[in-house]
Amino acid sequence: EPKRKAAFGSIGRRIPYRILHVINQDGESLGNMHRAEALKLMDQNDLKLVLLRENAEPPVYRLMTGQQIHEEQLKRAKKKKESPKPGMVQKELSFSSAIAKNDLETKTKQIAQWIEKKYHVKVTIRQAK
Repeated sequence: EPKRKAAFGSIGRRIPYRILHVINQDGESLGNMHRAEALKLMDQNDLKLVLLRENAEPPVYRLMTGQQIHEEQLKRAKKKKESPKPGMVQKELSFSSAIAKNDLETKTKQIAQWIEKKYHVKVTIRQAK
């Protein structure tokens, strides 16, 4: 079974690494510390530890509030939704507001064909001078 990437969020108290690089909630580096020290800091400040970069040496964790975690999850979800899917074709069509009727019909047919093929279509209309 392939290893799934964990969702962004608090990892609780189960930290598989002994030495961690910790960043506080303001983004300042607190340096490398032992797992027990990081957990104590987490409890003292009523924060949650979140894994940022697992493949760094040592792994990077950040202390965050629940609100910060929620905002980051929303930001990542929005970014993922906006990025085109692999294999997804995006077509773009641009025309002037002073387009001739037959040109408009031709471009409309083209857009309909792309939509049938399940392409994402972006239409830009420029204002005529």
